Amino acid sequence: MSQIGQLNEQHLHAGLKAHYAQQAAQTEVMVDGYIIDVVQNGLLIEIQTKNFHAIKKKMTNLVSHHPVRLVFPIAVEKWLLKLPVAGGQGGQRRKSPKRGRPVAVFAELVSFPKLLIMPNFSLELALTQEEEVRRYTGKKSWRKNGWQTVERKLIKVVDQKRYSNPGELAGLLPTDLPETFTTSDIASALHIPRWLAQKMAYCFREMGAIQLIGKQSRSSLYSMSDKAE
Repeated sequence: MSQIGQLNEQHLHAGLKAHYAQQAAQTEVMVDGYIIDVVQNGLLIEIQTKNFHAIKKKMTNLVSHHPVRLVFPIAVEKWLLKLPVAGGQGGQRRKSPKRGRPVAVFAELVSFPKLLIMPNFSLELALTQEEEVRRYTGKKSWRKNGWQTVERKLIKVVDQKRYSNPGELAGLLPTDLPETFTTSDIASALHIPRWLAQKMAYCFREMGAIQLIGKQSRSSLYSMSDKAE
């Protein structure tokens, strides 16, 4: 077992690794020059909480020779903990009204959507309860008003959703899309920002699950392909 991959390891990553390291699994194993979070019966399990681009080369190289499962956490319930400000009273903890959804993975999956075509690759979404720890920095921003997220802590894994091919992942698309559709149709049906719908469309197009068939005004027009059925 190597300790290299544990340097500066965040609580969320460590908690997920402990969750998946069951049934005689090994952790922090060197495979083909890469440190793998969990290895179980020949399956390489890699946990990535953000920034898929950083592991693009690693995933591409490993999946050519090994079965690989990429785990991505999505907080379906979250508590926000604000640490005490210097000289102030104790911290404040409250439950966030926001709930993460599986479609959030497309913001990251744009880094390597074609990997889901590979028979050795699978994607698993770990739906979690998390605590997000924030510290006051005084640096104002339009969204967090001077508070910076310093850590995400795993409370519990409440569910897991696994996708082994584009057809399975296409189940995240709206079921009531018209025969031809735009990213605006996806965004409206799923109640998500259009930028995220655009990333979904890019991923599914790269996987071959949808196909570009033309234009509708200034928007790209898509239809489902046979691979998504």
